[in-house]
Amino acid sequence: MPFANFKVLAGTLTPEQKETIVHRTTDLYAEIYGEQARPNTMVLVEEVADGGWGIGDNVLTLAKLHAQD
Repeated sequence: MPFANFKVLAGTLTPEQKETIVHRTTDLYAEIYGEQARPNTMVLVEEVADGGWGIGDNVLTLAKLHAQD
């Protein structure tokens, strides 16, 4: 069973954007493995709490992401 796990900062994606991730990822797996993979493809969009992860020894927060805009 193909499986993809996306971890995103909580509150940064709309329900529609999460749905887009699921559909496009499923389409990609079906393109690569054939249509037989589509009904068995699992896509998990997992929200991580603000400050619950880090990149390059820096804690990632929503405030820091918005400061980069």
